[in-house]
Amino acid sequence: MISGITFESRTFCGCDQAYGESQLLIFGAPYDGSASFRPGARFAPSAMRRDSWGLETYSPVLDRDLEDAKVGDLGDLELPAGNAQLAFDRVESLCRTIMEEEKIPVMIGGDHSLTLGAVRAALDFYPNLHLVQLDAHTDLRDDYLGDRWSHASVMRRCYELLGTGRIHSFGIRSGLREEFEFSKQYGRLHPYTLEEVVCLLETAKGVPVYVSIDLDVLDPSYLPGTGTPEPGGVSYSDLAKALTVLSELHVVGTDMMELAPPLDPSGASTAVACKLLREWLLLLSK
Repeated sequence: MISGITFESRTFCGCDQAYGESQLLIFGAPYDGSASFRPGARFAPSAMRRDSWGLETYSPVLDRDLEDAKVGDLGDLELPAGNAQLAFDRVESLCRTIMEEEKIPVMIGGDHSLTLGAVRAALDFYPNLHLVQLDAHTDLRDDYLGDRWSHASVMRRCYELLGTGRIHSFGIRSGLREEFEFSKQYGRLHPYTLEEVVCLLETAKGVPVYVSIDLDVLDPSYLPGTGTPEPGGVSYSDLAKALTVLSELHVVGTDMMELAPPLDPSGASTAVACKLLREWLLLLSK
């Protein structure tokens, strides 16, 4: 039993392995207090669990089944609505607990700022950690309207922890001029598409990697239910192919952020997120 989280009777798509038997552990992070445009991402964990019960556990593309995978669902962290630092601390604490037992935390967010807590935890165990960012936005502002902990600043805060050349950003198509210049100088920027993800098989070979998936990397035609939609994004197939490549890396933690179910009443965005998470879990549990 882990303190500080609310255990739910429903799990994501039948991921009901016991804690001790699980290789991957899902947890929800229902917080969107750092969102800069439209809130709603705090509802993603509950919506994804609910709607995942309309999704088969079997993936015909991968020929694998979640019923055979060692994946458990811990439920949701209890996160305060207006205290970003406390939210980061609670994410960090839970990720550290999971990693102490050599398991992989899988966070369902929530806004992207929470990735900072998970990266802090991963650095405790993997000092040479690299971060892979799949995203529409650079997220490299030093602050947003005076807030250094905004989701628009999360990669800048991660850079301050990781240093030069250890953040690999793909799909980026929006940001300030200064952010693009910063990323080109201090990061590894691969804008607009996910085609160059394959380069990580060389540049990140053998090193521990944290993979952060901001779902607004998808074009809004595929996933309109997100707080800051950005036209010109990638397709579902593009993202699924990229995840297949990323699964070849030494992934030590991951998240899927910025789904905002209330912004797409059709439920289609949640369905897309659920299927992507199923495929990603199966790829990681191989």
